[in-house]
Amino acid sequence: MGCLRAGDVAVLGVRAALGATIFAHGAQKLFGWFGGGGLSGTAEGFEQMGYRPGSTMALVAGMGEAAGGACLVLGLGTPAGAAAVAGTMGVASEMHLRNGFFNANGGYEYPALIGLTAMSLIVSGPGRVSLDSVTGHCLDRPWMRAVAGASVIPAVATVVARKRTALAADPRAANG
Repeated sequence: MGCLRAGDVAVLGVRAALGATIFAHGAQKLFGWFGGGGLSGTAEGFEQMGYRPGSTMALVAGMGEAAGGACLVLGLGTPAGAAAVAGTMGVASEMHLRNGFFNANGGYEYPALIGLTAMSLIVSGPGRVSLDSVTGHCLDRPWMRAVAGASVIPAVATVVARKRTALAADPRAANG
């Protein structure tokens, strides 16, 4: 590994903090840890917001956050982990869009910042203090970074479009 540079330590810090934070959010959705609703509570909320079926969407969001967060903490499969985090945060940003920018008002500030930071990790890579580095970057190739980065926007757009279609077909949604 050689002599560590400040940039390696900085990337490790960002990766670990972001990964641990988003892992905890995934654990809230999946297991009800840290005061979360677990799968049933999350599914109910997702269903009400138009993300259907709520149980599937809760599982996908929870897995994206928990697995993506774990990948970032470890620096293993960083492109895929960061793309999972960026994708779930892109959808979360859309959920909060109507509340404006600031998190204090329920806005999209927090998920957007996490998602953009995850996108930056796709570009920068995991740094030298990572399992990707130890394994010779077998799960962190340049083409993997390109595919991971390019997949986020279409994935978010697909999920949001499905939500909008489900809400448009739901007569209860029109009545508020």
